[in-house]
Amino acid sequence: MEYTQRGDLIMSDASEKRLMLIHALTSLHPGSGTALGVVDLPVQRERHTQWPIIPGSSLKGILRDACRNYFANKHKKSRKDADKDNEVSIAFGPDSNSDDKHAGAVSLTDARILAFPVRSLRGVFSWVTCAAVLNRLDRDLKLIGGMAGIGQVQVVENEKALCAEKSPLIVGKDELVLEEFKFTRTGSPQASLLGWISGNITEDTATRERIKSHLVILSNDDFNHFVRHATEVTARIGLNYDTKTAKQGALFYQEFLPPETIMYSVMIVEASRKSAVQKTAGEITKSVTDAVPAELQIGGDETIGKGICAVRFTNSGGTR
Repeated sequence: MEYTQRGDLIMSDASEKRLMLIHALTSLHPGSGTALGVVDLPVQRERHTQWPIIPGSSLKGILRDACRNYFANKHKKSRKDADKDNEVSIAFGPDSNSDDKHAGAVSLTDARILAFPVRSLRGVFSWVTCAAVLNRLDRDLKLIGGMAGIGQVQVVENEKALCAEKSPLIVGKDELVLEEFKFTRTGSPQASLLGWISGNITEDTATRERIKSHLVILSNDDFNHFVRHATEVTARIGLNYDTKTAKQGALFYQEFLPPETIMYSVMIVEASRKSAVQKTAGEITKSVTDAVPAELQIGGDETIGKGICAVRFTNSGGTR
């Protein structure tokens, strides 16, 4: 990447930009933040908003591993040898013993929250979001270029909500009850926003329709409360095999983002920086997106089924 003297990022006209959309299918623990309360392993969060994130470094390692597996199977070789293949090293950089030779072509931002699932009195659960999240998404869509943004979203007042007119979430005439809080419906989200989110997040028809009827736009403050206090907190324990009692110090509390959480990351791909092999940004992008499977495991606790996520890449030409 190149930067101005002021430190602003200069993206080459030849670079490719994609949005990596992440839909959690099981509970997700995307790295541990700072433990300040009773939770020993909280999820990682942005410093200024306290919204959950998945670190870009984690995502890059996960994509590299997926590509390594794909090319190992494709070329009938070991994962170690596949890691040195041009397809992998050009995209993500050489191994640590040769990391001074050239940088990888793929850059990823931290994955940001887009919609957060919250328990509802009716309709089982809703996806909540807010103007601050959606306006940042609109800015990021414009950043990657070639995509029409979703447009600016008007800020909603506290204890008010925007949702579809005939949403199953509505109680009585125009009220919603999310967790223990009551909200008054004052209107509907813009159709273009519902269409963009439902159309890009998943290929599943039922989930697309559910997003349209169950997406709720809250005030920034109300949304902030839910993403900070409506996560899953699970007690984990290690037992002494003989006595079946807890091992000393083996009881701890771990925080998870609930299933159905929706996040996104911006992926920027430059042309090959490996002088011996010339590949365009488009060729590298296609190589990576073709290699990444539709589901990835992200975060900790893989062996107990945590962090299974559906992944899609989107740009102005559609979604993969």
